[in-house]
Amino acid sequence: MDAVEKANEARQKRWSKDKKVGEGMYAVVYQGHEAETGKRVAIKKIKVGQFKDGLDMSAIREVKFLRELKHQNVIELFDVFSSKTNLNLVLEFLDADLELIIKDRAIVFLPADIKSWMAMTLRGLEFCHRNWVLHRDLKPNNLLIASDGQLKIADFGLARDFADPGYKMTCQVITRWYRPPELLFGCRYYNTAVDMWSVGCIFAELMLRIPYLPGESDMDQLKTTFRALGTPTEEDWPGHTKLPDYVPVGQFPKPPLRDLFTAATADALNLLGKCLIYEPRKRISAKDALSHPYFFALPNPTHPSKLPKSANQLAPRPIEEANGNVDQNTSGAAVKALNPSATSTNKLKRKASVAITEVDARSVARRLDFSNIKTP
Repeated sequence: MDAVEKANEARQKRWSKDKKVGEGMYAVVYQGHEAETGKRVAIKKIKVGQFKDGLDMSAIREVKFLRELKHQNVIELFDVFSSKTNLNLVLEFLDADLELIIKDRAIVFLPADIKSWMAMTLRGLEFCHRNWVLHRDLKPNNLLIASDGQLKIADFGLARDFADPGYKMTCQVITRWYRPPELLFGCRYYNTAVDMWSVGCIFAELMLRIPYLPGESDMDQLKTTFRALGTPTEEDWPGHTKLPDYVPVGQFPKPPLRDLFTAATADALNLLGKCLIYEPRKRISAKDALSHPYFFALPNPTHPSKLPKSANQLAPRPIEEANGNVDQNTSGAAVKALNPSATSTNKLKRKASVAITEVDARSVARRLDFSNIKTP
């Protein structure tokens, strides 16, 4: 046995798998612990032999970026080891995500709670962008919640670096409901603005408690977006009609955000609007968003330890085969301890977010009234 094999065997003995908590076609996720300390971890076992070229590219990406990104608001990769035809990723154990909290109707959000979740999301994302990493799949169930309330960005299987601005990238990324219109129109040259559009959709979802732009197809996603935000003009978004997949999808007037977000503050609406600007070059950056007046006005963000938690723990279930647009064969990108998600090569659409009947029953998200809630 050579030195590499001995080192790998030592790593393997360090971690113990306790119980299976999710399974998909290409990966199995276990709840486990560190043998010496008993610390809980999540172990994602990727079935390497399932892929034509050997190893799943999303697994390579996840290992690469999580090795590089160490931040309080990014999930931590503790270790990697191999066993026979499997690659095992050992990550932080996180048993809740933001989607679970949003869907828990027993929880009432304070404006200060939303501000806290947004601040943590943007801090983690700003760190990624500062280190030249695009996430390319931000959504509530990729924002995990630790036991101390800290929010952690997870699932880096679709992430990539963007240091070369002239490099052509796939437009088949980001779960559809959180995908910006430039990608829906086939844009292949883009930057951090695509993640910031997703942040805007998450912000809206926190205020509305249901997905803001739930399109049923790529075309319907564009129509849903334009109904909510108005059809862009050449003045709003120069050159968008020249994008590779541009198609006219109808003319819709631009309604004021206030019509739907009736209880939001002026600062909150201003930040939301800056995240959802059609022209990518004018969309706010994560760094500038963190300096926005929204975060400095009262109420102050809730301390993470005081944030509401769901009484419903994430139940063990199959890894979500979530219809994903990717530029290679992927198994589903990152490990979420008890809520892993996988992607296939069709359309990235979050399936379990809200009942289809609920989406069909109302064409716009319901209003959430904070008027009777007293801030601390």
